[in-house]
Amino acid sequence: MSRRLVLASASPARQRLLRGAGFDPEVVVSGVDEDVDQPDTRTLVVELAERKATAVARRVGDAIVVGCDSMFEIGGTRRGKPRSTDEALAWAESSRGREGHLHTGHCVIDGRSRRRACGVATTVVRFGHATDAELAAYVASGEPLSVAGGFTLDGRSAPFIDGVDGDPGNVIGLSLPLLRALLAELDVRITDLWA
Repeated sequence: MSRRLVLASASPARQRLLRGAGFDPEVVVSGVDEDVDQPDTRTLVVELAERKATAVARRVGDAIVVGCDSMFEIGGTRRGKPRSTDEALAWAESSRGREGHLHTGHCVIDGRSRRRACGVATTVVRFGHATDAELAAYVASGEPLSVAGGFTLDGRSAPFIDGVDGDPGNVIGLSLPLLRALLAELDVRITDLWA
């Protein structure tokens, strides 16, 4: 029998990724404060994912709840979502020809058993050499203001990324292989969550 799947995120990209993989998640936004003082980015994204999943699990009964949080690191600097178009443009310009790491923390809570499993997926992202005009047009589109690091693989910035090493879905916001592994830790088959 199919289990109820709840995504603790308003991210349209995460929703599309799950729907494309055969799921029909219910969306419940956590509303948790994301201002956390944690110097290690991998630890930070897992902590935020767990906070989001926990907040939502309290409200949705026996559902399977998935919480995620993503951050990008390049040259030792952490980047969440850009705060302005100027910051987004500066980030895009400074990323040309470089590579960085997109970290996504995941937390899955089984509302029936109250058990949880958490983990982090990291994908290396290699940027191409976009022109000043291309980057200005990209920032003017508004897309970078809503995504970690100011870029994504499933939108207008995709042509400016030369490639990734690791799970491309992770860059979009959710690693399906890691989700499967975390569900397995909770004795839940991923196929039981298909719509």
